[in-house]
Amino acid sequence: MNSSIHLVDYGIIAFFLLATLYFGARFAKNQKTTKTFFLAQGKVPTWAIGLSLLSTLISSVTFLAYPGTGYTSNWILLVQGLMVPIVLSCVIWFIVPLYRKVIRLSTYEYFEQRFGSFARYYSSIAFVLRQFSGMGTVLFLLAIALNNIVAGNMIAVVCAVGFIIITVNLLGGIEAVIWLDVFQGFMLFASGIICISVLLFSTKGGPAEIFHVAAANGRTGFGPYDVNFTRLTFIVMVINGAFYAVQKYGTDQTVVQRYLTAKTDKAAIRASLIGILLTVPVWTIFMFIGTALFVYYKQQPLPQGLRPEAVFPYFIKTRLPVGVVGLILSAMISAAVCSLSADLNSLAAVGVEDYYKKMRPNRSDKHYLKASRWVVVFSGLLTILIGIFYVNAGSEGVLGIVFTLYAIFSGGIVGIFLLGLFSARANRQGVTIAIVVCILFTAYAFLTSTKIGLGENKKLLLDLGKYNFTHDKLMLGVYSHLVVIGVGYLASLAFPKPEVNPNLLYSGWRQQRMRKAKTELAS
Repeated sequence: MNSSIHLVDYGIIAFFLLATLYFGARFAKNQKTTKTFFLAQGKVPTWAIGLSLLSTLISSVTFLAYPGTGYTSNWILLVQGLMVPIVLSCVIWFIVPLYRKVIRLSTYEYFEQRFGSFARYYSSIAFVLRQFSGMGTVLFLLAIALNNIVAGNMIAVVCAVGFIIITVNLLGGIEAVIWLDVFQGFMLFASGIICISVLLFSTKGGPAEIFHVAAANGRTGFGPYDVNFTRLTFIVMVINGAFYAVQKYGTDQTVVQRYLTAKTDKAAIRASLIGILLTVPVWTIFMFIGTALFVYYKQQPLPQGLRPEAVFPYFIKTRLPVGVVGLILSAMISAAVCSLSADLNSLAAVGVEDYYKKMRPNRSDKHYLKASRWVVVFSGLLTILIGIFYVNAGSEGVLGIVFTLYAIFSGGIVGIFLLGLFSARANRQGVTIAIVVCILFTAYAFLTSTKIGLGENKKLLLDLGKYNFTHDKLMLGVYSHLVVIGVGYLASLAFPKPEVNPNLLYSGWRQQRMRKAKTELAS
């Protein structure tokens, strides 16, 4: 067993970092237009886009938070991920061709075409805030892991990884990001299988003992199963997971941009299905690693005061052989780099398409390409600063900041999307009113359910007594979408029915499919 990191492991990590930079340099010569920089102009095969989607959704959160959760509780948080293929298998068939037909680059162009500029900027600002908060969290968790294993400077880790993702994006654009994702996808599966295999056969009694002890200590299953929205239950995770699936695959620029890189609609759909079907097994493997770690360390001594997120890094450092440690750490760093690289490229796409082109219209493509690179640099540096702030704030500060941004600024996005897709009666005025109501509701729910202070002195930010929001905070996002759907539709009835481009509606897609089927039968 290892008590310190061997020189061989450092060599493997250094090789990976150099390989990462190689991917950026390898595709640098192709980045001559904004289309190649953001969309790769159909140069990437379907299977690579699918693996890129997998790697985009897997980050330090999967590597550390999933094992940490599996170590401390059962598998209830996995339910959200399990809902993704169920929901997407129903809607991916028309979401992908819709976007490929009606937008150029930014997802939120659809929102403007359907409901006007206010809906576009509300949804794109929500995306930007979510991305920055999430990217800071990824850097922070990676810094924690590496600090526990190699005892390095956490701020130095944040800066180093941040500069690597900026360099990769500046040089190779989305094409480099996708192929780096492919490389990382294989590393991800390999590292997960290695770790779970070592745990299964290092635990006394083997797999049977792991399941027996885990079940006896409440570390298996997806319960509690009662219908109760005031705490984390199976039904809360099912509902939240359904909306999460639509938000991530239907309204998130990072994912939608992958649809646009494919050569055809069918290729984009196949890539999406590959990404979805591969992501769930990865989440499951890393959640079960946490379960196995719980049983393993009931048989082995574990340092006192070790945080759940630090148990997996401790196992890697002390129980895996030389070389394997370097491979696992490389995969961990790779997960962060790939996720952050995709986020950074998407932030630049939204920044240029939604904002810069509005401020500086009718400029040359070369001008916009240069602006895109400046947005990459600015966004990357801001992400580094947020990561450093998280390091100084500590884990409680991170979780509080992330939840605040998600709760207040991203509420109702799925509601806007679903209204636009399924209701020809919904209009700009009604949705604008719904967004305002949603912001007020989300602010009320957050303020009346969040406590600040230490120990017994914690107090609600706003105490309205029996009118406080008492449901689980995961339901807050669900309710915000429902508020937009309900208020948006009813408010729309007070204004004239809009003339809607049928290409923006599900009904228009269905009619086109029916006409195409009739034509094929006739021929």
